[in-house]
Amino acid sequence: MNLTPEQQELGAQLSEGALAGTPALVALGAAAALKGPVRGGPVRLGFVGLGAQGRTLLQAADPAFGEVRALCDINPAHLARADEILAKAGKPQARHYEDWREMLQKEDLEAVVMAPPLWLHAEMASGCLEAGKHVLCEKMMAWDLDGCRRMQEAARKSGRILEIGYQRFYNPVYQAAYEGIIKPGLLGDVYLARLVWHRHGNWRRQEEPPAPGYDPSRWGYPTFEKLLNWRLYWRYSKGLLAELGSHQLNTANWFFGGVPEAVMATGGVYRFKDGREVEDHLFATFEYPQGRTAVFSTIESNAYDDYYEMFMGTKATLILRAETEVYLFEEGDKRATGLEVTPKGSGPALEASETRAPDAAGKRGVMATDRTDRRLSYRLEISEFCAAIRVGRPLRCGPDKALGSARACLAAHEAIEKKARVLLA
Repeated sequence: MNLTPEQQELGAQLSEGALAGTPALVALGAAAALKGPVRGGPVRLGFVGLGAQGRTLLQAADPAFGEVRALCDINPAHLARADEILAKAGKPQARHYEDWREMLQKEDLEAVVMAPPLWLHAEMASGCLEAGKHVLCEKMMAWDLDGCRRMQEAARKSGRILEIGYQRFYNPVYQAAYEGIIKPGLLGDVYLARLVWHRHGNWRRQEEPPAPGYDPSRWGYPTFEKLLNWRLYWRYSKGLLAELGSHQLNTANWFFGGVPEAVMATGGVYRFKDGREVEDHLFATFEYPQGRTAVFSTIESNAYDDYYEMFMGTKATLILRAETEVYLFEEGDKRATGLEVTPKGSGPALEASETRAPDAAGKRGVMATDRTDRRLSYRLEISEFCAAIRVGRPLRCGPDKALGSARACLAAHEAIEKKARVLLA
């Protein structure tokens, strides 16, 4: 989905009119929705998992809301890079740990922000909650439904807060689109959502071990390659649906006001025959109540479409592109819906990532993007998590909504395995 300059201008103008004055857009223009410190001072935080996503979260931590006391990762190189982030921001250095349990025992923490590989989410999050810590856990909620339910029960029994890292809920662009377009019914009756996340790259990471002879086997990874590329193996990962699709499906659930009832899916390792197990191409159709459908596609052979969510209604079409751009097209306007092609830009993005720079595919934002850095949603997520701890601010996502997305993604994998339509219990 690539829009001509004329379409971009028209769609941006219509969305500007629809979103003008919404609280989220006002906050976006100010580049902040919260002011600290919260009552009681900054929350004492520990960070577990300092890979690319964990470091993004660390960088987004506002010291007015959260004080970083400890860092935990089994890869010393990740800890060193995290130290650099703190030093560059003028923040005090934090103590290092390999084992998250030791960190909990030795540090006076109130909350843990965690971004480890998916297979560890349930064990770590539940352990932190049972130890009396609040938890902000990266998406997807857990590797399986039993893990999701374990996390829910641990939060309930401990009375601690559990938030799952779906940053779109904290993104003012999405908040404004929901409040200014979806809730007022500007789209009319919506029967189709198109969810697209396309890349041209193999998703395989290259990195030297942190030291000669480094052995991560005691942590459950037989080789450093398995640790580095855990996303490519079923023991640790649920693939592209968990890492990318669950974000977009959560948005569809939010905007549709419900969860899927059934799913059909197909996919496989079509391009990269390099020993990976998870699909490099995947396509799923999610069936919602009231005749609504969300169609998800993710590929690693062509980046032309980049990534976006499109909601198609009887009155208008809403497009949210690259988490920073909002377009609204009235139904029946041929200028908006005519099929035209413009140059893509500077070339493909080589890595599927939630933290990829907004212009990595050679495109410039319009409307809201001229007023914000897309990483603002990470800062708001952590700040509001801390505010929920201190003053009871409501979570925007929470485990129940996150479970709806996880259940649907896991059902899609089951549909691929069984080559059949799967009903969601």
